[in-house]
Amino acid sequence: MPPQPDLFDRDDATGAMLVDLMARAPQVLVKKLSNNDRDWARLPNKHQAGVYIPPAQRDGGFFPPLAAKARDGDGADEIREVFFLTDWPQVDEQRKTRLVNYTSKGAETHMTGVPKAAFGDLGPASWLVMAPKPGAAEPTYLCLTIDSGSDAAGVLTETLGLGADFVVGVLSPAAVVAEERDLIMDFAGEVAAAWLGGDVARFAGDRAVMPNTTVLAESARTAFLQGRGMAALDPFALDAPGDAIREISRVIEWDLFRAYQRKERAVELVRAVFGDQPAEMDMRSVVRRMVDSVGEIDRIMLSASQQRKSRAGYSFEHQIEAMLVAGKIPFAKQVVMDAKKRPDFVLPSLKHLRADLKGPAKGLILSAKTTLRERWKQVEREMGGSDLFLATVDETIAANAIEDMASMNITLVVPESLKSSKSTEYVRHANVVDFASFFGSELRTIRMPAWA
Repeated sequence: MPPQPDLFDRDDATGAMLVDLMARAPQVLVKKLSNNDRDWARLPNKHQAGVYIPPAQRDGGFFPPLAAKARDGDGADEIREVFFLTDWPQVDEQRKTRLVNYTSKGAETHMTGVPKAAFGDLGPASWLVMAPKPGAAEPTYLCLTIDSGSDAAGVLTETLGLGADFVVGVLSPAAVVAEERDLIMDFAGEVAAAWLGGDVARFAGDRAVMPNTTVLAESARTAFLQGRGMAALDPFALDAPGDAIREISRVIEWDLFRAYQRKERAVELVRAVFGDQPAEMDMRSVVRRMVDSVGEIDRIMLSASQQRKSRAGYSFEHQIEAMLVAGKIPFAKQVVMDAKKRPDFVLPSLKHLRADLKGPAKGLILSAKTTLRERWKQVEREMGGSDLFLATVDETIAANAIEDMASMNITLVVPESLKSSKSTEYVRHANVVDFASFFGSELRTIRMPAWA
C-alpha cells in the first residue's frame, strides 16, 4: 500500500472521488452509519464486523438477489447470501464481500467482508456511499466512507439534497441534479425576460432578495405552527421541543432558504455576466463575457456556500429564543459579560447570574451552536464559573469530545431524536440531555421556582 497522505489531503482526495462517483453512477446507495456499523472496526468487543443493510435496499435491485446457502442436515434455519466484489480506493483494497441474512434473526442483513481501515476512524453519523461499477465481469461496487466531520460530507448532503432525517436510500444523482436544474430554469425564463426588457435590476429587488434571518426563521416557524394548529412555540406544549426546533430550522426553513437562494443566485449570475442592460450578442460574445466573469462567478458561488452555513446558526438561535418567549422563561440575550464575552442567552438575567447564589437558584448560560467541531472550546471561555448548557443539533460529536465537555461541567442539550439515535454518541453520556428534559425538568421543575 502506498504511504498514506495527511488527513487534509485524504479528505480532499475523498471529495474528488465522491464528485467523480456521483457524476458517473446511475445509482448510488447512501447510508448514514449507525454506531454498530463502525464500532466493530475499532472496538475489540464488537462482533457485527460490517454494515447493516435494511430489507428495502437489500431487495430493491441495487444488490444481486440473495439465494439460500446449501447446508448439511435437515431443519436448519435458512441462510440467504450473495457474494460480490467491492473496491475501496481510499484504503487501496478490493474485497470479496458477502451480503447475508440469517433467517433465524428475522430480516436482519449485514454486508460483511469489508476493510476495517475504511471504518475505524469515522466519527458519529458518517456515511457509506456505494455505486455499481459498469462493465465489470462480475457484480462489483465502488465504495467510499465519508467522515461526518469532513468537507466531503457537505458535498454529499448538498449534492443529493439529503435532509436532516435521511438515513438510507438508493438515489439517482443525475435525477436529483436535474430536478434542481429544472427548479432554477423555471425562474431563469423570468430573469431572461427581465434582462431583455432592461428591467433586471428592478426585478432583482422585487423578486430575488433573500429575507433577513429573522424574517426567514419566523416564516418557517409560522408554517410549523399552522401545520399543528398551535399559536406559539411553547416548549411545554410539545412532547419533543428539540425535534420541533430541528424540523423548523433544518427542514422547513432550509427548503424556504433554498428556494430564495436559487432566485437570488440566478439573478446575480446573469447580472455578473451580462450586466443590467440588454445587448445584441453572438455566441463568441457570450463565451467571452463568461470567461471574463469567472472570478465573479466563483465569488458568487462561494458566497452562496457561506450564506448556507451562517443561516443555519442564526435559525437555530431564533427558534430557541421563540421557545423561551413562548414558555415565559426569563432570559437576556447577547448581554456583554466580562472581557466582552457575549453568550447567546443568560437565564434568568445577567444580574441574577452575577449574584452569589447556590443550588437551583443559580443562573445559567445557554449557548446555541448548530455545529460544534472545535467551536465548543470557545464557549468554555464564556462560563466564568456559571452553569453552561450548550444546545446543538450536531450529530457528529465524538465520545471523547463529550467526555471533555463533561470534565468542564458543560451540559449538552440536543433534540430528542438525536439523544436516542443509534448514529450518535449522545445516549451513552450523562452530561447530555434532550430539550424536553432541559425545559421540563431543569427549568420548569428545578430552576424557575427558585428564581421566582
